[in-house]
Amino acid sequence: MRPAYSMTGFASVAGEVPGGGRFTLTMKSVNHRFLDMQFRLPLGCDALEIEIRRLIKERLRRGHVAVTLQVDESLAKEGTGDYNHEAAARCVRAMRAAGEEFGLAGEPTVGDLLRMPGVWMMERPPDSEEIAKLDSAVREKVPAAIDALQTMRAAEGEALVAQLRMCMERLGGFAVEVNALRDDVRSGYFERMRQRMAELTADAAIEPGRILAEAAVMAERSDVEEELGRLHAHGQHFLQMLEAGGELGKKLDFLLQELNREANTMLSKTGGIAVGEGLRVTELGLDMKAEIERARELVQNLE
Repeated sequence: MRPAYSMTGFASVAGEVPGGGRFTLTMKSVNHRFLDMQFRLPLGCDALEIEIRRLIKERLRRGHVAVTLQVDESLAKEGTGDYNHEAAARCVRAMRAAGEEFGLAGEPTVGDLLRMPGVWMMERPPDSEEIAKLDSAVREKVPAAIDALQTMRAAEGEALVAQLRMCMERLGGFAVEVNALRDDVRSGYFERMRQRMAELTADAAIEPGRILAEAAVMAERSDVEEELGRLHAHGQHFLQMLEAGGELGKKLDFLLQELNREANTMLSKTGGIAVGEGLRVTELGLDMKAEIERARELVQNLE
């Protein structure tokens, strides 16, 4: 049996950079239709991002994965609080040009200027040698981070599978109860149709046998034996897939759509039957739909 993975997980690993400094690599995953990755890495770590993407793709199939790398002050030392002269000059020229073009009075203030992106430099970026050391140290920790993430996703997936089994058991119990009420509902529906047709044709020369035959046909059409059979088959297939594990999310979602379709058909056939146990069958049909919706919410979390 292969594990069934949830798309929800978190992992964090720490490490040291040769020559001094520490870092923390975190990975957080949540639901997504496909595999989507978002990175927050220090400047200059483009090659590292590509490598982490490759390793994640080898292990994960679906989910939004946020990867964050935080480094300590030894790799992002405080600067002198200086500003980028070239960037500041460009901003001033642009502001003045905009003022002339649109007829706006006033000069940019120091506060306006220092709020512009790229002008104020509180930290100096790490140099190429520091980036190389950081890259090497982080790469060694990436497999451990992915392992930890997958361990949590597997534990979450196991819990989801257990809850989905309970959903299918409850759904099967509802179906068994409906099946036990079928004969009573069908008999009551037949009697109601017979009486109604007799009332409508009281002044017409129609043989009683013809009325009984028509009522029997209508009662048979209201029977839900086929729908219950398909509900059982889909439910068993659902359980078999849970047992097999692996990538289940999209497949199980499709099966739940089929189960919901059968529950809807059953309700449409029995919704107007207010005789005998007809109301109880309607209640059970609504319970089925609620259970199927609960299962769909759980399945949305599976890879």
